[in-house]
Amino acid sequence: MADSILDVVDVHKSFGALKASDGISLTLKPGEIHALIGPNGAGKSTLIKQIAGGLQPDEGAVKFLGQDITGKTTAQRAQLGLGRTFQISALAMGFTVLENVVLGAIGQSGSVFRFFSPAMKDRALLDRARNALERVGLSDRETTITSELSHGQRRQLEVAVALTLAPKAFLMDEPMAGLGAEGSRELTGFLRTLKSEAPILLVEHDMDAVFALADRISVLVYGKIIATGSVDDIRNNAEVKTAYLGEEDAA
Repeated sequence: MADSILDVVDVHKSFGALKASDGISLTLKPGEIHALIGPNGAGKSTLIKQIAGGLQPDEGAVKFLGQDITGKTTAQRAQLGLGRTFQISALAMGFTVLENVVLGAIGQSGSVFRFFSPAMKDRALLDRARNALERVGLSDRETTITSELSHGQRRQLEVAVALTLAPKAFLMDEPMAGLGAEGSRELTGFLRTLKSEAPILLVEHDMDAVFALADRISVLVYGKIIATGSVDDIRNNAEVKTAYLGEEDAA
């Protein structure tokens, strides 16, 4: 079996009496989309924050490319190649599409606005940003103000921002949120091609998208992984059906 790109090893996180992460272990392997699903309040966002660096686990470790990154900051993890997109957009809505990609590329190092003006004249950085926009199909929108983009195009732009750092893996927190059927189909097709470049840990409530995309699925309920397997494994798992897939609001 291929070596893991990302390893979450026996991670625990509590908030008072609430165990948000209760001994969670999972892996992300090259070339795959590993979907993390579960009901609201299961602990998905808490886990993603611990992987991304926004929250420290109480116990356990996060390893990336064989290196223990548990103590590293979000920026340090990004510099190592951990690309992220979020449920709530962090894009600067008053900036152009191109400016957002450049801003994201330099933002990992800290003093963003101090370096922003000269960065917009940096040919190598602009080329990298434009290449990322081409990859996600937004080359013709680089001068568009970001607030004028459709929701789906903003999701594509978030991926372009992550692509500027040549990520080795992606964390994606509900990229389908707010998309209509057509937008979900387009993004599903894009993510299917993207995984060959960098594997994706995908947190998503859209079960049609999950079942269409995922190579493996882990189900998180009350802070614990109750099952990991293929789409068919998860569809046919009685415990998963009871805990999640049988819920009326599972999608």
